[in-house]
Amino acid sequence: MIRVLMIGSVWPEPGSSGAGLRMMELMQLFIRQHWQVRFACTAAESEHMADLDELGIQRQEILINDSSFDVFLEDYRPDMVVFDRFPIEEQFGWRVEKVCPNALRILETIDLHCLRHARHQVFKRQAGAVREVVKDVATSDLYNEIALREIAAILRCDLSIMVSDYEMDLLQKRFSIDASLLHLCPFMFAEQQIQRESPSFEQRQHFVSIGNFRHAPNWDAVLWLKQEIWPRIRSRLPKAELHIYGAYTPPKAAALHKPNDGFFIQGRAEDVNPVMLSARVCLAPLRFGAGIKTKLADAMLNGTPNVTTTVGSEGMTADTSWSGLIADSADDFSEQAISLYQDKTTWLQCQQHGFRIVQHMFNAVENGESLIQRIQQIRENLAEHRQNNFTGSMLRYHHHRSTEFMSRWIEAKNRLA
Repeated sequence: MIRVLMIGSVWPEPGSSGAGLRMMELMQLFIRQHWQVRFACTAAESEHMADLDELGIQRQEILINDSSFDVFLEDYRPDMVVFDRFPIEEQFGWRVEKVCPNALRILETIDLHCLRHARHQVFKRQAGAVREVVKDVATSDLYNEIALREIAAILRCDLSIMVSDYEMDLLQKRFSIDASLLHLCPFMFAEQQIQRESPSFEQRQHFVSIGNFRHAPNWDAVLWLKQEIWPRIRSRLPKAELHIYGAYTPPKAAALHKPNDGFFIQGRAEDVNPVMLSARVCLAPLRFGAGIKTKLADAMLNGTPNVTTTVGSEGMTADTSWSGLIADSADDFSEQAISLYQDKTTWLQCQQHGFRIVQHMFNAVENGESLIQRIQQIRENLAEHRQNNFTGSMLRYHHHRSTEFMSRWIEAKNRLA
């Protein structure tokens, strides 16, 4: 039996973020292969974390800069280690290589952080009251400090799982990452999820927007809705309402709650599906960000057409028509939202486009089988695979040595304290 160790900085919360959903998808995929899965985390358990015990997934609390993790590795002896984003690989990669050198090392990127950071920085530099959607970024912005760390982590790992074909292409063209180190695996929705019945156009009402408030692109989207987009929509559709859901709602977001304006801050959605099924249109005015958007995948899954930006739809079109309408300015966005809300014919066409995207991109069986085959192939040829990645070997040698000495110094300092 293959022993899998997954390491994260937070316990998976699939109801709070796409990252939590992603980790649960991977763990469930590995469980279906009858592999033994253990999730190790540096954080305290949270109220909204998934019930891992119910799935037969063992839990392990771990410490950073502490050799107790080495003892744990010696005991568990994983055949495969999955790092939940690059900072976890930076922290624990050298320990994994030292104790379990033959364990396959996989990086789950969730989204490309250096791209998201670059777009955010460009967005913040924009002058004046009107800020534009940021898609393309200059090389000088993309080659940032986060890129230096993230790309190094990708090269040090045997495989990095990507959710977006746009980011796959960017890594190969802008950073010269070899395709052998990357694997595209978007979300994995089960057949019973995809075949869900959907209420009709007439049975639905109002607009919905959703997203974790701790995620900067989501918070900016809420502000854009409040300040520029929703007033335009409301003036034309005075009876319409916008219901905004999101985990970890801060006071500054709660303060935007204005029922008299049809603007509702609803907090956490314990189950996203009823929320999406009751709404007629999903709004996702994302002006920066990266990866594929869970909120839009959920909307398509539930037959809810959307209005989003070019950044929102990035990596999710599956070379077919989009599951809604796309606009990159407040005027265009509000016009498209009003049109989609009132036009049943367009609404039904967009709904069908969404169903096709889900079937094509997010099929659990196809995506899961492809990933498992890739993992098995690399495991069977691990020595040759690593030999072909000399840059990764070089980075592991230098990074792991410096990180090891720094970590051991911190550990010794902590013991003295």
